[in-house]
Amino acid sequence: MTATSDEKKSAGKPSAYAAAGVDIDVKMAGLRSVTRMVNATRTRDARGGLGSFGGLYVAPGRDALLVASTDGVGTKLKVAVLAGRHDTVGRDLVNHCVNDILVQGARPLFFLDYIGAAKLDGAVFRQILAGLCAACRSNGCALIGGETAEMPGLYPAAEYDLVGTIVGAVPRKDLVTGKAIREGDIIIGLPSSGLHTNGYSLARAILFDKLGLGVSDPFPGTKMTVADVLLAVHRSYLRPVTAVMNKVRVRGMAHITGGGLIDNVPRVLPHNVDAVFDRAAWKTPHLFQFLQREGGVDRDEMYRVFNMGIGYVLVVGEADAEEALAILRNARCGAKVVGYIRRGRQRSLLTG
Repeated sequence: MTATSDEKKSAGKPSAYAAAGVDIDVKMAGLRSVTRMVNATRTRDARGGLGSFGGLYVAPGRDALLVASTDGVGTKLKVAVLAGRHDTVGRDLVNHCVNDILVQGARPLFFLDYIGAAKLDGAVFRQILAGLCAACRSNGCALIGGETAEMPGLYPAAEYDLVGTIVGAVPRKDLVTGKAIREGDIIIGLPSSGLHTNGYSLARAILFDKLGLGVSDPFPGTKMTVADVLLAVHRSYLRPVTAVMNKVRVRGMAHITGGGLIDNVPRVLPHNVDAVFDRAAWKTPHLFQFLQREGGVDRDEMYRVFNMGIGYVLVVGEADAEEALAILRNARCGAKVVGYIRRGRQRSLLTG
């Protein structure tokens, strides 16, 4: 039986690896402590168990396509470290990845995570995993594996990186590519819950460096702290968008991440059309107005760095727009018509 880290310390003989900054026993104890939580995310087709060299999942039928995506939380993690709050970033990661594959009509099957740190803190690790597991359960996605790495000297003390890979599936007949988008189609926008997981380097430069605010300070113009505003969880659009896709033909979708409306929407447009957005169609949330004003950021740049209050867009035919909006209203997600498709050159254009 392997001696625990506490036993080693009490004997006064820490391992050489532990003395160098990597305590394997702490890592293994941390994994054991979250086994039940991870197992609670298991779905019918998940196989194997925590600790296997590879996660197993029963593949869907031959008429389906697998869709995979890898992403990270980025420098939002620095805010979590400053605030000492690590229970939201796992949810950010899963929801972000779910939205990415949803763009092609895929439902999530399973998820794998990577946590890298100079030295693993057990309490922080459990908070991160709790967020990952909560989001996986909410999205019907099994957390089937991952990697936890301690690398002294590579990461700053107390900081960590969090990355994930998601795999989903979509029946071939339901694949959404954007190729069906045409002139006259309607663009529906779904509101974001904040910055989501993009633009934090600029937001931190404005709030922390220029204005000198701390994470515990009130965010000007709100009743929340800076940490509350910046750590708002990246929204998952799986349920409302799936409800629409079950009833209406969706011709194209875009998850509004880094690059904003300007760069993300053209990724799903045919070469001969433009997406025209009316900025007056939705109210820009206070957070973005504040960052633009206090940071002296050009308005066009704001729409390339941040989501500006629109986290996801759907393109539907004009005849289907009212039904799609009714479904989204029932889902209480605050959807609005924010633009339309016209002949053009595969661009996003902003008016208003």
